[in-house]
Amino acid sequence: MANTNKGRFSSFADFGEAYAEMTSAKAFSASFTETVIESRLSIMDDPTEEPMPDPELARGCVEDIVSNIFRLLAGTRMESYAQPIAWGLVNSLYYVAKRTERQEDDAATELGDMVRTFDPSEVYQSRLEELTQRCQSLAEARAALECFVDHGANVYHVETGRPFNTIKGTRVSTGLTASQIDGIDYLKAREAAKIEKHYPSRPAVLVSGGGDWEDVDMIYARLDMVRERIPHMVLFTGKRFKGAEQISTCWAEDRGVPIVGFSLNKRAINDFQAAYRRNKVWNGLDEIVEAMIFQQSKVQQDLARLLRARGVPLHIFRLAEQNAGQGPTKVSDLRAEAKRSAA
Repeated sequence: MANTNKGRFSSFADFGEAYAEMTSAKAFSASFTETVIESRLSIMDDPTEEPMPDPELARGCVEDIVSNIFRLLAGTRMESYAQPIAWGLVNSLYYVAKRTERQEDDAATELGDMVRTFDPSEVYQSRLEELTQRCQSLAEARAALECFVDHGANVYHVETGRPFNTIKGTRVSTGLTASQIDGIDYLKAREAAKIEKHYPSRPAVLVSGGGDWEDVDMIYARLDMVRERIPHMVLFTGKRFKGAEQISTCWAEDRGVPIVGFSLNKRAINDFQAAYRRNKVWNGLDEIVEAMIFQQSKVQQDLARLLRARGVPLHIFRLAEQNAGQGPTKVSDLRAEAKRSAA
């Protein structure tokens, strides 16, 4: 794999400056602030008054962990391993953040049960104070871990030109990047009509397309035009790691637009059957107010037929239309181009 970093940040003194431009130091400062006098992360731990990690050191540490893998392997026979290793590192941070979130939810549920069954005894009061302290401490730790994930995902995006996606589950941002919401999480929350972070009450624009699409300029320009008309949009798309869906996900990350990614149902007989089933799922979502379909196969034709019958406005693009008048722009060059345009 060629080194994707060469020339991408020619207008920056170094990668550190690029990361600083992309990521808010203020977000780290807010997330790494002590919110309780004493912290207790588990029922077995004694309370501690130790401080949170230094926010600037935390931010730099995440950058070093992820970016140094690319520095180490660049120009070597192991260069192709840099991306999967970096993905694994960010995914490990994500896993720990999600585990902490589940612990926080369990503690909050227990606390809610206690509040509803008031007991004036001293034992009850002591337990209530302990649970309250643990909930606050876990919330504090979870916010810091989510900050780790968001920054690691940003560094991964800079190095590879691809947004960081989890294999399964939702990555809800603390504000550094666009939220990436798993389609299964979205459908479950939608059905239960709960959890605003998994069920954004905004109009959705659907993007579906094949892996042969590479015209970044055209897709970015078209999505920008749609966003001008629907400024509070959410992006619905598949979880394809190349082509039109990957480019649209990059666009949403760059613009801070929430993303709901619908992966294929692996229980289907084959990918084509799964893709047709996903079309039916999309067709049943009233949130979709507009769709951009980049034709590749009969799957996109079927989706266009379903949405047209519902009266959803469609923008249909054919492969022959891409790269009109110029060569394709690589996804990995997007950030450098944006920075040069803004300069």
